[in-house]
Amino acid sequence: MASVTMIVNGKEVTANVDPRTLLAQFLREHLHLTGTHVGCDTSQCGACVVHVDGRSIKSCTTLAVACEGASVTTIEGIGTPEHLHPMQAAFRENHGLQCGFCTPGMIMSAIDIVNRKGHQLDEHTIREELEGNICRCTGYHNIVKAVAAGAQAMAAK
Repeated sequence: MASVTMIVNGKEVTANVDPRTLLAQFLREHLHLTGTHVGCDTSQCGACVVHVDGRSIKSCTTLAVACEGASVTTIEGIGTPEHLHPMQAAFRENHGLQCGFCTPGMIMSAIDIVNRKGHQLDEHTIREELEGNICRCTGYHNIVKAVAAGAQAMAAK
């Protein structure tokens, strides 16, 4: 067993884990934060995206022990049901989801895109940047609209 300590959604957590424990497993099984989904186990679908030290990563291929001392933010850490994060609200308002399985990873990736690329995002940039996130339900049209609207809303905050 290995001891790991990190800040998750603003709270320090420490646990003893098998050194092979993936961050997604740690979040879901040890901390019961089930908003981070695992869809492929190969880092291709993006359902597992979280932020580590402010950058998006795919938690299904990242070891929990590699995040020792890091700050991790999951979908549960960006808003509340009463006060959604602007990107969450944009996905709701623009119908950027259907089944919802990919939505947490899409939203976390979208926030990272805005943080890196700014608030004025064109369709080409959004589609290119979301290339590592797969949605099996939609044609991405409303997801792209939601990311653009969310980027604008984040600028207003």
